[in-house]
Amino acid sequence: MTLVDRFGREHTYLRISLTEQCNMRCVYCMPADRMQNCQNNRVMSANDVVGIASYFVSNGVNKIRLTGGEPLARKDIADIMGGLSALNVELTMTTNGMLVHRVLSHIVDAGIHSINISLDSLSRATFKTITARDVFHRVMSNIHMLLERGIRVKLNVVLLKGINDSEINAFVGLTEHLPVHVRFIEYMPFTGNGWDRSVVVTHDDVIRTVSERFAITKLADSPTDTSKKYCVEKSAGSFAVITTMSRPFCDGCNRLRLTADGYLKNCLFSNDEYDLLTAYLSGQGLDDVVQAALSGKHKVQGGQFSRVALDVDPTAIRNRSMISIGG
Repeated sequence: MTLVDRFGREHTYLRISLTEQCNMRCVYCMPADRMQNCQNNRVMSANDVVGIASYFVSNGVNKIRLTGGEPLARKDIADIMGGLSALNVELTMTTNGMLVHRVLSHIVDAGIHSINISLDSLSRATFKTITARDVFHRVMSNIHMLLERGIRVKLNVVLLKGINDSEINAFVGLTEHLPVHVRFIEYMPFTGNGWDRSVVVTHDDVIRTVSERFAITKLADSPTDTSKKYCVEKSAGSFAVITTMSRPFCDGCNRLRLTADGYLKNCLFSNDEYDLLTAYLSGQGLDDVVQAALSGKHKVQGGQFSRVALDVDPTAIRNRSMISIGG
């Protein structure tokens, strides 16, 4: 089965959320009211994750990213990474970095060569404001630990105007001496996260700010990239802007998402979900469910936004919260 939707987009990248639980409380991710975990009070087991992933790999997926919640909070994370490492696939992960030191040997054993770390501030105080956790130094220590082991580190920075946008150049400055790839992310609307257009820092805002201090070069982007990539001249690393709100990249989308409770989402912003876990556990095969998800995929941002995503009414969005979808 070829994982192609009705707009001709081939899907070779699967993002798997392992849990809706997280040891941080980031303001842009966690709903303001009480979160309802896993709609059916079920979570995929390690065997479920590996079994479903195997199906996708056999149908053309060549990259899998583990997300959450916080994926390293799973007690069986070593089993999951070990099982997935046996597949012929590029395995990677997005984590907040707090627990990396506990599982570093398992990360290495699983052949993971690149990890995304969510790091929204280089200030201990601001980090605590955003995450409600005072663990900045632990996260930074773990980032350096990954770099020392030769693992590529991407830093995900959700920009919030008036909170951490003053640190844009400090983050870019990191790339002059550290081989990290900083990715500034435009603040996106999800159920319960209080999105406000006035807080969004766009691609153009970032480039304007960076250009005031650094000489930068535009790097090549691939058709499936979600970001616009740049580097400072003679730098060890690079930076990019994920332009979901100001410059949507839906035409090149190659991603599918599997939630922790086993539902397939064909778009981060789609309200449509397809019950893959029930089909898997029943042994009935996954082709019909996956084909329905591909056929139902909208051309642009889950059918909920126009091309001018910054004009969206956040109260009209029907979706899960970000932490419930998986980053």
